[in-house]
Amino acid sequence: MLPTLKPGIWPNTKINLGLDLQGGMHLVLEVDTEKAVESTMERLFQEMRSLARKERIRLSDIQVDGIQIAVRVTGRENTDKFEALLNDEFPGLREQNRISSGDTLELVLDLPEQDQGHIKTLAVDQALETIRNRIDQFGVSEPDIRKQGDRRILVQLPGVKNTDRAKDLIGRTALLEFKLVDETSDPREALAGALPPGTEVLFEVREDPETRRAVKTPFLLRKRTLLTGAYLTDARVQIDSQYNEPYVSITFDRKGARIFERVTGENVKRRLAIVLDDKVYSAPVIQEKISGGDARITGNFTAETARDLAIVLRAGALPAPVTILEERTVGPSLGTDSIRQGLISMLVGGVIVVLFMVVYYRGAGLIADIALILNIVLIAGGLAAFKATLTLPGIAGIILTIGMAVDANVLIFERIREELTLGKTPRAAVDAGFKRASLTILDANVTTLIAALVLFQFGTGPVKGFAVTLSLGVISSLFTALILSRSIFESLMTRRKVRRLSI
Repeated sequence: MLPTLKPGIWPNTKINLGLDLQGGMHLVLEVDTEKAVESTMERLFQEMRSLARKERIRLSDIQVDGIQIAVRVTGRENTDKFEALLNDEFPGLREQNRISSGDTLELVLDLPEQDQGHIKTLAVDQALETIRNRIDQFGVSEPDIRKQGDRRILVQLPGVKNTDRAKDLIGRTALLEFKLVDETSDPREALAGALPPGTEVLFEVREDPETRRAVKTPFLLRKRTLLTGAYLTDARVQIDSQYNEPYVSITFDRKGARIFERVTGENVKRRLAIVLDDKVYSAPVIQEKISGGDARITGNFTAETARDLAIVLRAGALPAPVTILEERTVGPSLGTDSIRQGLISMLVGGVIVVLFMVVYYRGAGLIADIALILNIVLIAGGLAAFKATLTLPGIAGIILTIGMAVDANVLIFERIREELTLGKTPRAAVDAGFKRASLTILDANVTTLIAALVLFQFGTGPVKGFAVTLSLGVISSLFTALILSRSIFESLMTRRKVRRLSI
């Protein structure tokens, strides 16, 4: 039994396997960028109405329809104030249509195409980062997440087995809102068609513990959002000491805490609904003004669903909904077959190369074989150290490296043979062989390394896997050929005083 010097002293990092080797999920998502523009217009609509009320501008009508805001103002004083408000606060809005009749002004406002395009691009970029943050917290090793075209995102998750949970985590918009419950009307009457202005009906969905059926409870809410999840700084899973059930504890930043304190202070004894993606999670009664910026989201949570909710809240909401266009699941059996076939091909190629070097170069070939074995070990160590992902093309890169590694030794050995033919001593022949072949080996390997770096920079996932192993192979083969092999030769000639080389 080996003595243990220190706990964890031996390397124990594993090589991450790619989607083609260990199985997993392949998703192509599409971001609904039009919704991002609509959300921007909704925000501008709310700001415009609020500022008009603050400036005491009486608007006859103001509505938002998709990506357009329609406004009607009556009275010369109101129209002058409103136009000044547009110029000062909303200079980026474009007049799509303008009708002026007497003291009445009707405007249809929207955003220029350039601004809409900018919003759509930002929506895809933000969705990419949000999804990456969620997956990182989910714990997937070496995911491949990147843009495809203008509005699509490619997601590859190696080793994921619970595909439904992963899809729910990635695709959830996670828009957190706090809205007041309208208790002046019955939500069932609102569902029947008597919906009061400025309200909406959303549902709380709970599972009955006895029947395990979903029970939907309607809530009549004020449409106005008092606070959103944009001010969140943290979300953690906690256990309720009284009921021993998990809940999600959320913390707001300084501005969010001030808003939450004001909202709760102004609405004591009223119910405040916590809404996530148009679904009511809870609607507690505000007992007193809440300071400090802490709140909790309760619901019929399991430990897993509470953890997933905390993840999406910490990572932030998606700027627009995403749709899964393509989904493929790579089974572990396919990955096992790929690994086995790749390892067999690498083993067969390695054995043939090893036998050839021993037969053709005899003792010197054995030194080359030792360097080759160490070369493969160094590549594996490099993959583990840099936490790179080994893919099937990566195995192909290792196989190519096996041939390239001995190629450097072949150049050195042939040069040594030429020097021995000229009558030089073994030491002089070895020195001259390494000295004169080194420049050629460096030139060949550096050009290969440059090509590998270009492949890594501009290639996609499989091509990058090939480039990584090829780059590591080039660097390690330079070390084993020029330093390790020469060190072995020097050691043999110094200690054993070799008078005749076996080459």
